[in-house]
Order: sequence, then structure tokens, then C-alpha cells
Amino acid sequence: MAARSRLHNFLEGAVNDGGRRLVTNGSGTSVTKLVLENAVIVFGRRGCCMCHVVNRLLLGLGVNPAVCEVDEGKEEAVLNELSIINSGGIQFPAVFVGGKLFGGLDRIMSTHITGELVPILKEAGALWL
Repeated sequence: MAARSRLHNFLEGAVNDGGRRLVTNGSGTSVTKLVLENAVIVFGRRGCCMCHVVNRLLLGLGVNPAVCEVDEGKEEAVLNELSIINSGGIQFPAVFVGGKLFGGLDRIMSTHITGELVPILKEAGALWL
């Protein structure tokens, strides 16, 4: 849960930096930087049950994903920045693995069921087993 408490409120007081990046006041941390610095990060709406399921599945596999819960007021700015990273449309929950968009709940579940998820997480450095 340490990663969750570290990130879930990072957008408090965030401002748009030239309309391109969402940056927190004083820290210089942007959504892009968070994606690149974390092996696995989950972006979702605050209180979203699908985000909770993704987080619980990853925790069950031994991954401690960073979780960013986005308030309604910041949702558009975060989605815009995530779209710039991915060059396309993004919807919540959005899971980034190794700095790249992996997908949402459906992709996490399908790769877990087929046994492909653990090797992907190991390659990204999220698992060491």
C-alpha cells in the first residue's frame, strides 16, 4: 500500500504546464514522468471498482503497482497527457507496464488467464521470481 499512498493524491493542486503536461506544484512530477519511473502504474478514477480489481490481481501476483486515483476535475488533463504518451485514445483504468500502455482490466485478465502476464511483468522488472 506504500505506493498507493505515495501517488494517489499526487494530483492535488496540479496545474497544466503550457497546456501539455500536468505538473504538481513545486515537485515537477508529471504524469509522463510517473509512467516512465514505475515498472507498473495503474491510472483510474477515484473509487473505481475496475481499478481495484486490477490492483488486487497485480498484488496477488507479487507486483506492487503504483496507483494513481484521478479526481473528476483532473480526469481530462490526465487522459490528455496519457494520450500524448500513447499516441491514441485512453480510458480508465489504464495500466502501463515498462513505460508503455499495456491495456485495461480486460487485457490484464486475458493475459493472466493465458499465462502471459507473469513473463511480461518479469521483463518489465516488476517481478524478480
